[in-house]
Amino acid sequence: LSTLPLLTMVVGAALGSEALTARKSLGVVIAMLGVALALLSGLTFAPAGAWRGDLLMVGAALCMALYSIWSKPFIARSGPIRFTTMAMGVGAACLIVLACWRGSFAPVAEFGIPQWLAATYLGAFGSALTFYLWAFALARTTPTRVAISVTVNPVAASLVGAVLLHEPLSWNLVGGIVTVFAGIWIATTPGRWPRPATQP
Repeated sequence: LSTLPLLTMVVGAALGSEALTARKSLGVVIAMLGVALALLSGLTFAPAGAWRGDLLMVGAALCMALYSIWSKPFIARSGPIRFTTMAMGVGAACLIVLACWRGSFAPVAEFGIPQWLAATYLGAFGSALTFYLWAFALARTTPTRVAISVTVNPVAASLVGAVLLHEPLSWNLVGGIVTVFAGIWIATTPGRWPRPATQP
């Protein structure tokens, strides 16, 4: 999903929801390069045919870009809480119907406490809180500025892996972190500081 900021910026400009500026474009590209740099060592272990999963992720990023752009008027009208509640309710209903149709509820009968705790965490924090914060941000700024925050995800995951799983903290991860935050800063700040008003 690191392509989400770029797709959101391009689609947003094509649909006329926000202007395409050189500084914002540069910041998005730099942030994406930071993600690529941070994940550089993991690319050598990609299995054969991994491009299919990458293609699906690009499609998912395109869907999320359209969601971020088209949902802004609805968020402004109903507010982040009501919008998130309705969106998650409709999504959950669709998933329940699909799971019943495919018989995907069978493993739930064998769930223990760890599985239910994991499901609760994913539902409360990984879904509800995340989508609420996403809607809260969309109500206050442009879709590209919201989407560029996604570039922090793989970097944060690598840092957590280094702390909890004792994965090596490589030079490319450190460089990727610096590059990602530099790109976010460039994309979300004005190019020049406003000049102070002169006294007559």
